[in-house]
Parts: sequence; structure tokens; C-alpha cells
Amino acid sequence: MVSKKYVHGVGMTKFSVDDRTTMSMAYEAITDALNDASMGIDDMGAIVISNSDTKVNDERQRHYSPLLASLVRRKMPIIRVPAVCGGGGTALWSALRLKYDNVLVVGVDKVAAAPTNLITKEIMAAGENMWEQDEGLIFPAQNALVAQQHILKYGTTHEDLELIAYKNHYNGSLNPKAPFYGKKVSLEDIRKGPMIATPFNLFDCSMTVNGAAAAVISSDPSDVEVMGSGLATDYIAPFERDDMTKWDSTINAGTDAFKQAGIEPSDIDVVEIHDAFSIVELIAYEDLGFCKKGHGKDMIRKGIVNLDGKLPVNTSGGLKARGHPISPTGLAQIYEIVEQLRGRCGARQVKSAKYGLAHNIGGAGGTCAVNIFRKR
Repeated sequence: MVSKKYVHGVGMTKFSVDDRTTMSMAYEAITDALNDASMGIDDMGAIVISNSDTKVNDERQRHYSPLLASLVRRKMPIIRVPAVCGGGGTALWSALRLKYDNVLVVGVDKVAAAPTNLITKEIMAAGENMWEQDEGLIFPAQNALVAQQHILKYGTTHEDLELIAYKNHYNGSLNPKAPFYGKKVSLEDIRKGPMIATPFNLFDCSMTVNGAAAAVISSDPSDVEVMGSGLATDYIAPFERDDMTKWDSTINAGTDAFKQAGIEPSDIDVVEIHDAFSIVELIAYEDLGFCKKGHGKDMIRKGIVNLDGKLPVNTSGGLKARGHPISPTGLAQIYEIVEQLRGRCGARQVKSAKYGLAHNIGGAGGTCAVNIFRKR
């Protein structure tokens, strides 16, 4: 970042499978964020928007920036930043580097309405589609291979992954913005889930939903400061990397963000991790420096990452139980962190949280954005 930035407001829709247009969802998230900031659209110098290809959104619109201008009734710089599942975090990273006093950041996608085969084909292109997809190595299978490697190298078990899913479903049951709000999922339900790709069953995989999220950032001080923002990329296919269980994009983005913030992983009080699959959350514990390599399993076994643990992770329910609408996910994580730092999360509130971190992945580790926030 070139200068200090602050979060003035956040907003998001409930993540669901409701058949709403992207414009309707974007309008709700934008309005909520502006109201939260006590600002108007005329106060914004620019907008950064992230959304997926229109084949997924199924609205036949390939020029989304002026469409958004029509929605907010303002002619202004609007930049679209597509980075698939990592779009929200990447959009914030981009917005922080613009030379405007106030910037509105938005993520929106309508993916749950698309047929499963279309979602599979189009979103898999975020991970790799030249060598692997035609052979059946779609996202669940690709990440299952990563899980197999971690199990072989470090003694991680599927029971460890079940505990991650159970934790996130419990947290999601406390989140009014999540589709699992008020719905209890037992550990036995998780263990009996239908097999998807060994060792994954249904509960190792995130839920496809629709939604939007937004944030207002500013050069003017507020109660939440952006302390660090790192962005990194890696080779697109996991088989191209030296170690499938070590995601360099997370390591590099996290290292950069912590350096900017001037703090250590041990200083973080609450974390939102990109748990598109249960193994991704566990590996992120290690790659972000919260534990040594191979010891991610100990963090879930000891309850360190539970809501009442030393380092609560995915208090929102994560992608697993809050849902994963692709581009808005990273901003939904930021929404949760800001709400936690402000003490507005009710039954899932972390006590005395000062530092929060949002970790957003695009593809199977191909892109990663890590953003760190501080309560002032």
C-alpha cells in the first residue's frame, strides 16, 4: 500500500440460492456499505468491482462496469477485477492502490442458478482446463489429491477434516447472513456424508450460493485500519509445484501482508480462511504461519481454531457454511472481520479482537490475497 487506508463501511446480502439478479444484490450490498459509512455514492472517487464471467451469472452482460454506473447513477472510474474465487480480496488489494480518497469495493455473482455442468466447466477453468479437466480432474478431485498428499506426509486424517467442517457449520448456524443459519449439522451427519472424491465427502466441499458484498475504504481515519494487503500468484496447476501441500501464493501474500502490518501471526485474534475445501483451511493454518508445517491437524484437534479457542477461524461459517458465491467471497470475509473488530457479531463474537486477517484464494492456490485489519 502507498498510504494508510481505513474501512468506513461494509455491507452484504444474505448468501442464498434465491433467484435475484446481480444488480439487485449489488445494490443491496452497496447501499448497506454506504449507509454503514454514513457516506453517499457522490463521495466515492472510484469503484472496483469483481464478478465472474457472464456464462456463470447467466445475464448476458460482458461490460459490467457501465452497467454498475447505470445502477448507481454516477459516471466515474469503475474498474472490473476478475480473479475468480479470489476476486473479492484482489479487488480490495487493487482499490487500496488507487489514488482516490474514497473507493467503493464490490463483489457480486449469481452462480447457484446455473446448471451444475456449466458451473463445473466454467469455474474449473480457474484451476486448469488444458491438461486435467478432460480427464475428470475437476476441483473436488484436484483438492482431494492435495488432501491425500497431506495425509501421507503428515499423518492428517479425515477425522481432522470432519472437525473443520463441524466447526464451520456450528459457526454458520449463528450467522444470519448464512444459508445454514439456525440449522445444526452433527458430527455424525458429516461423517456419513456421501463420497465425492476420496477422501472428500459432501461436507468437505463448500456450498455454491448467490450473493454480493461491499466495503468503503478511505484515506480518512476510522475505527478500522487496513494494516497490510498482500497479493501473490503461483503456477496454475498443483502438479506443476514442488509440493502440493505447500501453497506458495498464501505464503508469499501472507508474508507481504504481515511485513506491511509490522506484526506476527501470533498477534492475530480472528481469521477468515478460504475453506473452499476442508484441506485448504488446514493447509492455510500452516502457510500463514499460525503453526509449523504438518501441524495444522493439531490446531483443530486441540480446539485452537474453534469459536472459543485461542485463534477463532471462520467465525462466519466460512465458505463451507456461509457459502461460496465466487467473486463476493473475499469481501464477505472482510465484512466478517470488520464486524468482529467492531464487536457486532452477536452469538459468534470473539472477545476483545484487535487484529483480524482475511485469506482469499483464487483457483487451487493460483492466486491469493491476504488482508490484515486493526481495531483502532
